[in-house]
Amino acid sequence: MTHRESILDRAEKRWPEYREIALAIHSRPETSNHEYFACEILSDVMRKEGFEVTVDVAGHPTGFTAVYRAEKPGPVLVFLAEYDALPGLGHGCGHNLFGPTSCLAAAALRQVVEETGGEIRVYGTPGEEGGENGSAKGSFVREGFFQDVDAALCVHPGADQHQLTGPEIACAPVRITFTGRAAHASSSPQDGINALDALVLVFNAIGLLRQQLTKDVRIHGIVTKGGDAPNIIPALTEGFFYVRAATVGRMMKVYHQMEDIVQGAALQTGCTGVLEPAQRNLVENIVPVPSFDAVYRRVLESLGVDASGGSALMRFGTAAGWIVLALIGVIVIAAAAVLVLLRTKHRARTLAFLKDLFPPVRRVMQKLSSARVAGILGLMLGSGFPMESALEMAPAALTDEEAVAKVRTIREHMLQDEIFSEAVGQSGLFADFHN
Repeated sequence: MTHRESILDRAEKRWPEYREIALAIHSRPETSNHEYFACEILSDVMRKEGFEVTVDVAGHPTGFTAVYRAEKPGPVLVFLAEYDALPGLGHGCGHNLFGPTSCLAAAALRQVVEETGGEIRVYGTPGEEGGENGSAKGSFVREGFFQDVDAALCVHPGADQHQLTGPEIACAPVRITFTGRAAHASSSPQDGINALDALVLVFNAIGLLRQQLTKDVRIHGIVTKGGDAPNIIPALTEGFFYVRAATVGRMMKVYHQMEDIVQGAALQTGCTGVLEPAQRNLVENIVPVPSFDAVYRRVLESLGVDASGGSALMRFGTAAGWIVLALIGVIVIAAAAVLVLLRTKHRARTLAFLKDLFPPVRRVMQKLSSARVAGILGLMLGSGFPMESALEMAPAALTDEEAVAKVRTIREHMLQDEIFSEAVGQSGLFADFHN
């Protein structure tokens, strides 16, 4: 059995147990850095797989490492495992699948590592959704857990198809606090220092700052403490903000601009203002590794799995978009060609073609033609021409053969002693106005 076959065989045999683990974690969602059940069940299964497990690492009680070292030296490969849930929602991001998938991948790879050599690790990184001690991967980096690692990878659950790695922007959660002095807002407002005014100034200043920010930068926040009662000048206010940008460097530049805004608001109101990180770790931007994606795609395709990089719905949407753009292009070209032909000697033939091809166009042109006939006859009669002469001369001023035929029909009926209104009705000249 080849190494590949051994890995696939082990994964196939073990996946029912890991499926049950995923369902168990889903049924007991735990938020950032409180994932005690998930940490226990994942670390226990890795012990059963022969890994050396350590819980409470990198300053995270619910973090863990699982390590298997082959006797033969080789590269160090890490699988990252997440297992926290969203507050009030549960496992909306699928982290109940994330953790068990990484653990199963490590367990399957263990079957061949003694032959290939090297070391396999699973890093249980809690708090991906944030919180005071959120984004544990940052803690693992700071504590040196990746210093001897050759490669680290993970797969995040998605929709119905696989996608390759995409860039993600950096994020700095920050908390802004203003301290002023309370006073009665009606009887002694002069004794107060309004901390809410300072926080309002921050929001206004951020709104103005956005005019000078690059399109990748996002700043959004909420008021988490705005005061206790309308008749008390707030002595303490707080806001919670996210500062995002395409790179950590650009994000930190905006972060420092936010610090200046806070100090400016404090100076204007007489408050004391503080901007500080709302959680221990910043979230750095993801830098895709094309070589990793190429291997991932190649393995997926060898297993007969679609690796086109998007869901069926996304691919349909993309294809539909291209089709619409192509149709728009054809319409634009056709319209340009029609405009050119209308300025040449082929105008009458072009108009006839359009009338036959598009019924709405035909109806509009028929109404315009009837209006033109009425206008010409009215002008000639108003100039003193008798009706018979007007009907005889009008066709020379018309380009629409159908309108010419109708005018001649009116003239023929009047030559048979019919009155004008009856002759017009027989010709159908103005019937198009009622369609």
